[in-house]
Amino acid sequence: MGEPRSADAMRLRPRRVVNGDNQFFWDGVDDGQLLIQRCADCQRLRHPARPMCPHCQSTRWDAVAASGDGTVFSYVVHHHPPLPGVTVPHVVATIDLSEGTRYVAQLVDVEPADVSIGMPVELTFVEFDPDLTLPVFRPAARA
Repeated sequence: MGEPRSADAMRLRPRRVVNGDNQFFWDGVDDGQLLIQRCADCQRLRHPARPMCPHCQSTRWDAVAASGDGTVFSYVVHHHPPLPGVTVPHVVATIDLSEGTRYVAQLVDVEPADVSIGMPVELTFVEFDPDLTLPVFRPAARA
C-alpha cells in the first residue's frame, strides 16, 4: 500500500502521465508549445502520440509546433462526477487544429451556453497549480 494522500493532494487536479511516447509533448508544454507528432516518412500528423504510424507503419517520427489556431469540432459540458481541482460546469472540446489533426482540451474564458460547433479558438496555457500547467483553448480574439 502507498502513503496516504494528504487533503491538499486530493484537492489537486489529476497529474499528467508522462512516458517514453509522450515525453516530447510534455517538454513542449513546459516550453509553452503544443507539439504534435509527425511521421518522418509519410509526414502525417498524429495525436495522441504513439510509437508507430498508423498509415505507413514507420517508427520514425519528429514533432511540429502547432500554431494554436483551431475550431470547435465537438464539445461536452461536464457537470458530474466532481473531479479533484476542477470547477464544474466546465467545457471539454475536441479542437480541429489548423494543422489538420484534432486535440481534446478544456475551453476556458467562455460560458458553456456560448460554445458552438465551428467556433474559432486559440491556444493558451493555464497554470492550475505550481506543478501543473496544461494547454487549453479559449475563444479566438479574431472571432
